[in-house]
Amino acid sequence: MQNYELKGKNKYWSLYKKLRGDILEGRLKKGERLPSKRALAESLNVSVITVQSAYDQLLAEGYIFSRERSGYFVSDVNVEFHGGREYQPVQRPPEKKYALDFVRGTASSLFPFSVWAKLMRAVLADCGEHLLESVPCDGDLELKNAVAGYLYRARGIDADPRYIVIGAGAEYLYGVIVQLLGRDKIFAVENPGYGKISKTYMLNGAKCVYVPVTDGGADCEAAERSGADVLHLSPSHQFPTGAVTPASSRARLIAWANAGGRYVVEDDYDSEFRLSGKPLQSMFSLCPDRVIYMNTFSKSLAPSMRMGYMVLPPALYERYLQLFSHSANVVPLFEQKTLAKMLDGGYFERHINRLKNHYRTVRQAVLDKASELGCTVKDTGSGLHLLVSFEGASDGFIKEQAEKRGINVRCLSDYVLSPMDGAEGWAVINYTGVSPEAVSEIKV
Repeated sequence: MQNYELKGKNKYWSLYKKLRGDILEGRLKKGERLPSKRALAESLNVSVITVQSAYDQLLAEGYIFSRERSGYFVSDVNVEFHGGREYQPVQRPPEKKYALDFVRGTASSLFPFSVWAKLMRAVLADCGEHLLESVPCDGDLELKNAVAGYLYRARGIDADPRYIVIGAGAEYLYGVIVQLLGRDKIFAVENPGYGKISKTYMLNGAKCVYVPVTDGGADCEAAERSGADVLHLSPSHQFPTGAVTPASSRARLIAWANAGGRYVVEDDYDSEFRLSGKPLQSMFSLCPDRVIYMNTFSKSLAPSMRMGYMVLPPALYERYLQLFSHSANVVPLFEQKTLAKMLDGGYFERHINRLKNHYRTVRQAVLDKASELGCTVKDTGSGLHLLVSFEGASDGFIKEQAEKRGINVRCLSDYVLSPMDGAEGWAVINYTGVSPEAVSEIKV
């Protein structure tokens, strides 16, 4: 112990770690008596208080024990269990960089940082210590009212703010829906589709079945035969096919839900970005008692901003309160208040208009390049992705040629959840993270 070198300001902590290491590595044996505080202090040229603090920490953690008038002794410690490893930081492997990424990405340069910062300062000035309080389980009332106002202006949805629930992104809300409706229920999801939907439902204990998607959205007959209690779909712009569900199919699916006491989850994930014409009427507006409407701010603001919401039928909202009233909302109040000001002040809609203008330019560059390459395009003018087919090309060939050009792309078949025909030969072009200039520079 006389050879201990105690470095740094917290010498007691350095001494504690060296003694603990000697105990764990067996250099100090079970039952061995430690030097007295005064003797060890003198040999290490430190204060008695430093040694006392180190012994107290070891005593509190059970590495040593004391006997009255006898001193401190080494405890019986299971060395193999405790180990003696030093902390090693984990390094994530760097993500591969692409010249063009048609899989992920956002127009981050267009995020309204100055507006967001100004609104954050206003929230701090207005709310002060109130921001440190817990949030009601369904979210801050100011944000619930702001979301209701925005839905009415932008989507024509007359949503009662009482029944709006704020949550930390889509996956969180999917899990809440399972708890609301029951793990014994069968959830039908679209195929091909966004894989996280079914994975999250199943992780929460629900069973999933798959409904094929046609050019007219989810196959109504398949949904009716599925035995499902809940149907999750994106009628305004299905991912990844881009299909739009026509009014007749929407009415049929709502009638199916009504007849069997079932529910439809309307996932309106990119409704803000219908780039031609007005937004389509929501299924929630047709039947608010059987449709759960949900959306997030991941595409409109940023993926890292984990905020979303759902509008529940009144009966399900009452069940939500029964299940979650004891819990605080998981989204920080500071962020909820800031977003409420952004919605109420018109800043959000101005930001959306700016994004839409940008994405129209990018989309046109993609269409021009597809025409130049002689490709077939499936595009409904909604959302932020479209399908491109290279005549006679396999998925493997498409990806190989894209990789050679530094392009990241996925194919329709990558989103198939249950075996189906007709998915081969289509590239899914998600253009949220690319510039029109970069698209125009793609070489044949």
